[in-house]
Amino acid sequence: MAGRTSSSTGGADRRTVLAGTAAALAAALTGCEPAAPASRQSSDDARAPVVTGHKPKGKDVIDVVADFGAKGDGRTDDSRAFARAYSYAAGRVWDHIGRTVIDIPAGTYLIRKPHALLNATGGKLKANGLRFRGAGKRMTQLLFAPPEGDTTYLCRNEDSWANVMFEQLGFVAATPGASFFYSYSTGQAQDYRFTECEWTGEWTYGLALDGSNTNSEMRWDACRVGGAYRKAFLYSGLSEKSVSHGQQDQFLNYWFNDMKVEYAWGNFLEFPYGGSITCRGGSYIVTGRRPEDSGDYGRTSTFFRFPRGPHHDSVQRFHAEDIRFEVRDPDTVVIDCAWDSGTVHFNDCDDTANAFKSFAGESSPHRYRIGPQGPLVRYDSCQLSGQHSYEQDGGGAGPRARYDMCRLRNHSAQDFIKGAGDRVKFVDCLGS
Repeated sequence: MAGRTSSSTGGADRRTVLAGTAAALAAALTGCEPAAPASRQSSDDARAPVVTGHKPKGKDVIDVVADFGAKGDGRTDDSRAFARAYSYAAGRVWDHIGRTVIDIPAGTYLIRKPHALLNATGGKLKANGLRFRGAGKRMTQLLFAPPEGDTTYLCRNEDSWANVMFEQLGFVAATPGASFFYSYSTGQAQDYRFTECEWTGEWTYGLALDGSNTNSEMRWDACRVGGAYRKAFLYSGLSEKSVSHGQQDQFLNYWFNDMKVEYAWGNFLEFPYGGSITCRGGSYIVTGRRPEDSGDYGRTSTFFRFPRGPHHDSVQRFHAEDIRFEVRDPDTVVIDCAWDSGTVHFNDCDDTANAFKSFAGESSPHRYRIGPQGPLVRYDSCQLSGQHSYEQDGGGAGPRARYDMCRLRNHSAQDFIKGAGDRVKFVDCLGS
């Protein structure tokens, strides 16, 4: 992953600053010049930037309506205006740094051409910094209506852009089965930020991640995930351009904060190649059911689906905290995890809104297939409905799971576990 710095220390991280301070103090006491810290000698991030070339001409903030003629009336095809705005921003990259903010005023913008919002192909451009800024959710709406939905994306970033921001925008799949964003990386595509954005309509993928490295450091804040998903809102490891599944590993650090996940059917997160994922706060609801059986998923819709894919021994870590889930029917699954190692942790979560319904007692909204190396599973201070299912896969000691200070709404601790429950421990839990 790319190195991370602190703005309060002028680009050096906290450890570098402390090391430098200690070296300076030692030099003052001995009368010697301090040696450069090892991290400063070897880290590209700690070196002073060398700026080459000339600052590009043009405005730093552009408006797709005033500058490129977009109508925003919901009827006129604004594809050309958005494509021109992106080309302008790509043309102003200077010394690998983006210099342009693209403003999208309030309105409804019809976009028929694929990749019109962002079209970076083949890794030809290595740039850091691109920002799309709307007027607010439900105020700035982008209707993506390509002629065909399957394998068609509104945005495409192939190993080109890092540090891409989307703010206060709504995205609508006006052609069922279209997808929002395809991101391919061997080290460049990373650092995406979504703030107060919304997705509605029927999508195949929200974000589809492909590649052998990075595609990491992505954050969603106060966003709403609505609509429906034939695959998943965030799918990690698409393998369209990556010929080796075993290389699909560095999918790290995804943060979802204060989300409103309220969609009709499909999966929210799907990570067959591992990942480091944190979800904090918000409400997660599947409001309907799949219209027909899916070859991959049957009739289920799953918030967190982590199947086991062939890959190197990458990080496998998931944490959910302070989230309210609604399990409205037996086909709604909170987690279905078959990772072969790592950890899964739920803290102060509640999925008991419908625990009073007749299906709840026999439902299994939390499902695990666990091998000799895990994952290790833990629930702290959670309120849980139905039963949890543990399937042992392969030899070894079997599943290791622990429930601390949890409320089991439909069963006693003795009846709460389906499958291999001999390695599951309950501490100060209350059953029905």
